[in-house]
Amino acid sequence: MVARLVHISRPVLWINTIGTGVLGMWLTGQLLDLTAIPILLWLTLPFNLLIYGVNDIFDQDTDALNPRKGSIEGARIRSSEVRLILWAVAVSNVPFLVWFVITLPPLAVGVILLYTAVFVFYSAPPLRFKARPFLDALSNAAYGLPLLIMPVALQAPPVWPAVAGLLAWSVAKHPFDAVQDIEEDREAGIVTTAVRLGPRGTALWSGVWWLAATALFAVVSVPVAVLNAVIAGVLVVWLFVRPTPATGRRLYPLSVAFPYIAGSFASALLLAAMFFGTYP
Repeated sequence: MVARLVHISRPVLWINTIGTGVLGMWLTGQLLDLTAIPILLWLTLPFNLLIYGVNDIFDQDTDALNPRKGSIEGARIRSSEVRLILWAVAVSNVPFLVWFVITLPPLAVGVILLYTAVFVFYSAPPLRFKARPFLDALSNAAYGLPLLIMPVALQAPPVWPAVAGLLAWSVAKHPFDAVQDIEEDREAGIVTTAVRLGPRGTALWSGVWWLAATALFAVVSVPVAVLNAVIAGVLVVWLFVRPTPATGRRLYPLSVAFPYIAGSFASALLLAAMFFGTYP
């Protein structure tokens, strides 16, 4: 049962929550802060089970048409598993949220609750951002919120260009990854940003947002901005030249690797700066 819940939580994508949380902590100048440990633990299995478990519950019709589901890229759940998933989401998340309410500053709690609500209502009615073009992409800006949650929780000043850059980066990435699912979403009657714009239009959308993210990252670190521009440029140009869902599927592994590569590079530079006493 535990292995099944871990599969549903899509461990290959945990980097988007736990990785961002760790980077957010390091940006405060702390290598490890005891206050941050419960937040970091929450950003592993519990929060990812909330994101993807709720998504799988409300996407059963679409997932049945999607050949990617049932693999490392996501589970294909059975209707008999819905109750288990809901209970697992509640049991793994509610104690953390209660702890945060008790121990963290009110502003940090507010951002955490916003973070949680956005991902619940990305998939769940009545809002279901997933089925609303442009709102689906904009709501995924929330992936950048751990860069704000951590400093607010640790009562440190946020690095605002980094926060804004990651928000923009996430708005770019969501529809780019959804290009591969255009046919399945269209067949299921779901109109995403990728469905509305088509592959080439999505390449332009993502390119603009990734360009904005690059400019914001450059305020903090020029090397990180350059790396971001190179990887984003490869993805965008490739999709623009070959604008098909099949291209989106071929590019998806590089898109998944994008935060691992850029995040590891940014973390290495930040840790080096902390070690040599040049940060903050």
